[in-house]
Amino acid sequence: MTSKPVSAPIVPAHFIENLALSADFLSTRDICLLSQAFKEWLKDVFIDNDISDLLSARAAFVDAILTKLWCQHHLDEFQISLVAVGGYGRGELHPQSDIDILLLTQEQINVELEEKISSFITQLWDIKLDIGHSVRSIKECLKQAVKEVTIATNLMEMRQITGNEALTQQLMPLLNEDVFWTSEKFFLAKCKEQEKRHQQYRGAAYTLEPNLKANPGGLRDIQTIAWVAKRHFSADSLEELVEHNYLYPNEFFELLESQDYLWRMRFALHFVAGRNENRLLFDYQADVAKMMGFGDEGKAPIERMMKRFFRIISRVTELNTMLLQHFEQAIIKKPEQSSVSIINQDFELVDTLINTRNDRIFMRPVKMIEMFLIIAQEPAIKGIHSHTIRLMRNARRRLISGLIDYAECRRMFMAIIRHPRGLGLALTLMHKHSIIGAYLPLWRNIVGQMQFDLFHAYSVDEHSYRVVKNLYQFSQKEHNHKFPLCSKIAQKIRKPEVLYLAGFFHDIGKGRGGNHAQLGAVDALNFCLSHQMSKHDSNMVAWLVEYHLLMSVTAQRRDITDENVIRTFGEIVRDEAHLNYLYCLTVADMRGTNESLWNNWKANLLEELYFNTLSAFRHGLEKPVEIRSKIRENQQQALAILSKNNIDEHAIKALWHEFKIDYFLRYSPEQIARQCQNILKHDREKPLVLISPEPYRGGTEVFIFTKEKSNTFANTVSFLDTKKLSIHDAKIITTKTGYTVNTFVVLDSRNKPLRERFYTKEISQALVDKLGQEGVCYLPEPKLPRQIKQFKVPLRVNFIKIHAKNRTMIEIIALDRPGLLSNIGQVFQQEQINIHSAKITTFGEKADDVFTISTLENNALTSQEQEDLAIRLTQEID
Repeated sequence: MTSKPVSAPIVPAHFIENLALSADFLSTRDICLLSQAFKEWLKDVFIDNDISDLLSARAAFVDAILTKLWCQHHLDEFQISLVAVGGYGRGELHPQSDIDILLLTQEQINVELEEKISSFITQLWDIKLDIGHSVRSIKECLKQAVKEVTIATNLMEMRQITGNEALTQQLMPLLNEDVFWTSEKFFLAKCKEQEKRHQQYRGAAYTLEPNLKANPGGLRDIQTIAWVAKRHFSADSLEELVEHNYLYPNEFFELLESQDYLWRMRFALHFVAGRNENRLLFDYQADVAKMMGFGDEGKAPIERMMKRFFRIISRVTELNTMLLQHFEQAIIKKPEQSSVSIINQDFELVDTLINTRNDRIFMRPVKMIEMFLIIAQEPAIKGIHSHTIRLMRNARRRLISGLIDYAECRRMFMAIIRHPRGLGLALTLMHKHSIIGAYLPLWRNIVGQMQFDLFHAYSVDEHSYRVVKNLYQFSQKEHNHKFPLCSKIAQKIRKPEVLYLAGFFHDIGKGRGGNHAQLGAVDALNFCLSHQMSKHDSNMVAWLVEYHLLMSVTAQRRDITDENVIRTFGEIVRDEAHLNYLYCLTVADMRGTNESLWNNWKANLLEELYFNTLSAFRHGLEKPVEIRSKIRENQQQALAILSKNNIDEHAIKALWHEFKIDYFLRYSPEQIARQCQNILKHDREKPLVLISPEPYRGGTEVFIFTKEKSNTFANTVSFLDTKKLSIHDAKIITTKTGYTVNTFVVLDSRNKPLRERFYTKEISQALVDKLGQEGVCYLPEPKLPRQIKQFKVPLRVNFIKIHAKNRTMIEIIALDRPGLLSNIGQVFQQEQINIHSAKITTFGEKADDVFTISTLENNALTSQEQEDLAIRLTQEID
């Protein structure tokens, strides 16, 4: 709390003088022009000046504007004070920040003063200042602040701008009394506020579109330290905590450097966004990186900026944890109130926190790893004491090489990995306090490594950590209900450390160029052998790392009902043991990439691929299923279902004569029975559209039976696109009698199957109407989503070798924009290409669609036809 004006020595004198010294009346237009010139000056000097000076400069400039207008509205003639609060009160004002002010009054204000205040605030809005204001008496301030900690915090940072200073001086001492907020009560309220804020971000600091202010490890976490210190010590700056021995000089400078970087990012973000924006969205990242001096050559500057950001917030999070715990012990708990029990000669348990018994303990680096092994072994331990965090931080920074160099550290690290609780709290704290990187230098390379796309929600190290935690969850019986199959497999695995180490290493090769899976496999093999694992186990870890993408790619981009696909996949996987490990790793990896993109459709695909491959192993890969017997089996089972519904067998067999054998191979008996029953009773002059009432493989099945037209696929995907339904799978089969049987599996905009009967009925009828129209239905070009606009995905058209001699498989990789599938369908129609199946996969902003196609004569495409088709697709899509 201060009545001092903000000092801003770097501001050119004419800006302040034009406001403060001018005897003339300044119009709204005059001030707007001056404000615009000031903003341009701020932007020009940003790169060469201290950020704290720029924040103070804007606060001083706004002070001058408010002071001038205060006088112009004759408010200086009344008993009222103009006070800056919040960030403006601290003198920290970013280019588009809210300007929070308090008009401090006597007990009651008269009508004349009320009108002048209203006129004053209106002009502040007119000159485009984002004003947050309140008009309160001293009594009202105290009453509101006692109720609400946010108001109390704002008042603690109050600063007199102009007006009656006596009112401010009267309020200030009242805010220091315990009746207002005791140190203990204020500390608990701010900790609760921070915890709630962190929960909103799922406790994850490493999201790729972070909120610079509210994210864990962001500016709010630094401010929380300052607020608690201000309340308890009456400290006006973090530097004063050094004097109170709560902050070491090196920690103070670390906080200062972290705050400086986050301030510079936020300052640049405000200029780029042109508004009070704290979310560093993909839209802004390239321009912010350029403004901060990282360059503008593609993704690299963004990745450099974000890597530094992620490392900064990791530091802030650790310091925040340490200092708030330190404050808790000073403000709430006295040393004599703590329960202390000895663990061994080096460590003790203080309440529920592990603490060192010797300040020189980490001079022996092995003791750092030993501490985490003890955390795994002792369930009573819930965290690390702030004193020990400080010692560990200093020791970690003194390390000359990785802890992995010490044989005893290697032994203890493997003991942690193998311990039933090792990947619980112990791993969480090792990740939080950067001990994984201190142990494994390779891990340090991926810390903060950003992946500039919409598919990966986290940095590489955060993603890898989450994958390992997912794998650990599979081993815990309390999580069986979430992933029954993974849990069943993982809890039977004799050596779960093989799985966990594959999780650690699966992406460790990223950021080095080349194939990250192959690079990681080499690293994993070397690690395992150096940690005394058997050659067999070491090879298993390396194989899992090298092929960690195989199962997800096969499940999402290949027809897993095709025996040839299963055989090819099975030949790479080799046996049931490899399949079990790979399935668990794949589920953990896909979930750890982006929770919002995980859905039942993907879960069911993986599960089906797992069981199909397992069945192939048990029957023998060299013994493919005999096609004729498979067709007979499906027909007999379908016929049994239909006979229960009193469907005439002769009518069924007559219908089946219209179908080619593909139909009976690509649909289950249940699907065949349901579809045929509806076809028999339908008027064939109109299209038949059936939308499954129950989810199929975690999605909704849309079945279409209609007269064969070249535009059916293009019209269907265009229509589904307008309904914001994403297509994940498609089967297209033509009959001998000129009809087409199409099946699409779709999900809604929330990645869920359709549930509401009314909605599915409405879609079904609308689709019937669309398919009844002649020609391609050209729909309005939909707008690109905000995030998609920031990305460029080079178009790639690849042809993939398959076993079928009369089919061609084509893969199309492109930007996942609205209307893409429709464009592809139109090209196929124009080039007279038959579509037999489609696997539609989206990886963030990238669409990776695989089609099985043929010519109208049902032949595979020749080399020339493939080349011509690729050219046409390139022309249409680009």
